[in-house]
Amino acid sequence: MILLSAVIAGAVTGWGYARWKGRTWQPPIFRSVWLVFLGFLPQLAAIYLPLTRRVLADEFASAALIVSQLFLLAFTLVNIRVPGMAILALGLVLNLMVIMMNGGFMPLPLETAEKFVDPGIMGRLEVGERIDSSSKDILLPESEIVLPWLADRFVPPSWFSYRFAFSVGDVLVAAGAFWMLTGIQQKPLGEK
Repeated sequence: MILLSAVIAGAVTGWGYARWKGRTWQPPIFRSVWLVFLGFLPQLAAIYLPLTRRVLADEFASAALIVSQLFLLAFTLVNIRVPGMAILALGLVLNLMVIMMNGGFMPLPLETAEKFVDPGIMGRLEVGERIDSSSKDILLPESEIVLPWLADRFVPPSWFSYRFAFSVGDVLVAAGAFWMLTGIQQKPLGEK
């Protein structure tokens, strides 16, 4: 949710800024875009498609999440010169680190989960278990999380209707995507 919001906000801001400056907004040109699609496929099968996510074991889902992050990281490295991409890459690295250090899923502290997970579901969950088959989060007490400051520990303000948790890495990924799409830092063609 945070990445989608950043992409939309970055594109709208970039378009508005370009109009204000009398320019045409141009999204960045990326190399090896196929890496993004290849990186999304494992997550699609393991987390997003209802038919497959219910039958695939957690071990496969965690491996799919790691493989996905590696493909996305490769894409960022190929395109590292695009303004904002280094920030996005740092966010991916931080997320990948905490995922790998905590059994292949993003750790979600119990205290954070209580802020947005339905109490009925919380009552049925056990420590070390995924929130559900469509989640990348694994429920853990703060004391058992390796690199707890990188976990999904933040939630949006209470006035925000959609409830979810996000990490420092997610914020950096979103900030990098926003910066990339604004185009504000880019000079017009021909300008030095």
